[in-house]
Amino acid sequence: MANFRTERDSMGEVRLPASAYFGPQTQRAVENFPISGRTLPPELIHALGLVKWAAAGVNHDLGRLNDLQIDALLAACREVADGKLDDQFPVDVFQTGSGTSSNMNANEVIANRAIELAAGEKGSIHPNDHVNLGQSSNDVFPTAIHLAAARAIRERLIPALQCCDKILSRKAAEWQDVLKIGRTHLADATPITLGQEIGGMARQMDRSVGRAAAAVDALLELPIGGTAVGTGINTHPEFGRRVCELLARETGIPFVEAADHFEANSQRDGLVECHGQLRTVAVALFAVANNIRWLASGPRCGFSEIKLPERQPGSSIMPGKVNPVLCESAMQAAARVLGNDQTVAFCGAAGGQFQLNVMMPVMADAVLESVRLLANAANAFTDFCLSHLEANVETCEAAVEKSLSMATALTPLIGYEQAATLAKEAFASGKTIRQLCREKNVLPEEQLAEALDPRRMTAPRQ
Repeated sequence: MANFRTERDSMGEVRLPASAYFGPQTQRAVENFPISGRTLPPELIHALGLVKWAAAGVNHDLGRLNDLQIDALLAACREVADGKLDDQFPVDVFQTGSGTSSNMNANEVIANRAIELAAGEKGSIHPNDHVNLGQSSNDVFPTAIHLAAARAIRERLIPALQCCDKILSRKAAEWQDVLKIGRTHLADATPITLGQEIGGMARQMDRSVGRAAAAVDALLELPIGGTAVGTGINTHPEFGRRVCELLARETGIPFVEAADHFEANSQRDGLVECHGQLRTVAVALFAVANNIRWLASGPRCGFSEIKLPERQPGSSIMPGKVNPVLCESAMQAAARVLGNDQTVAFCGAAGGQFQLNVMMPVMADAVLESVRLLANAANAFTDFCLSHLEANVETCEAAVEKSLSMATALTPLIGYEQAATLAKEAFASGKTIRQLCREKNVLPEEQLAEALDPRRMTAPRQ
């Protein structure tokens, strides 16, 4: 029994681990929700701590918390925000849909830790009366979600995408003059340069950076101040605005109080919009990784236009085989994000009835997992694959002359129909377009050489 203590809440007595900072409501939630074994993401726990820190500071400034309470409260909130008390948050993700269990988990941990820091009597700082003062789970929890997601995107995802863009742009510049054949429908098309192709991928990553920034913008309105249903009952009229201003100063992210607290409490459209941008980033990452994988296919029986770094043996049975493992890892991460988008969208649509969305914890888990997966996958893909790509210049350029699409450049001179006939005959005979044109004297040699100069085909011309 020495390892346990007994406390009471409004429903009666609860047996708790003796050393735990959390209290009865947290323990009830632990017992009620043995669902996944997965607790809230650390980023969300830390955000809860930061929201409680801001709330305590504002309540003190408004004269609602006394000087004896505030220092210990702020210090305890900071410990949560800094990740020092993560082991005190055992509640499963699949809990009450408002996040009340986790909000009370934070309230209990902060209250008990603050009492300890202040060497005060038990109950001198109360989870509801002091830590949760002027708040409700219904405005605190979504505020913490927005805060956690915005910080993770800004601090982790955007730098990862910028680095990916930088490396691809560098490779594009290096390979700007490497001729190769273009492909549409996976079939031979007109010539391009390898630099142009990789440059297109760099632009995808550049636009992904912008989309990640737009994902942050979707989260800037915070529900704090709406309390239970959006009316702001039991809070100071200036509380929401002041908390948002303090969080904005602390994070450098321009958070603002929600324009309409009834919308902000009841709907999670901003979170759905945020993840929609993440979905598009995932699609771009998948496409880049998949195209890199195709370009490196081979090494002897595929395209083999670029070389991937050899990271690990590729087969348990085929000696010497090396696979595009970093590409496949990034593609799988992107696939998971697409699945998360379905979760977020469904929860946003189905979970928001009247004055509250009741599927917030799983939405938060999905959004933060997506940010983490995209950031980590982009970093690994960049560091271990893209940074070490090499061009197979001879392979790239050797295929250009053989392409039947070289006939496209003849169309302005001899017309589409005759050019198509030449292409079909070249395919049937195994000859190049240039060889066939010479045999048939289709054009004077000088004009033919100019028309079939592959470098002139990589840009518009009159």
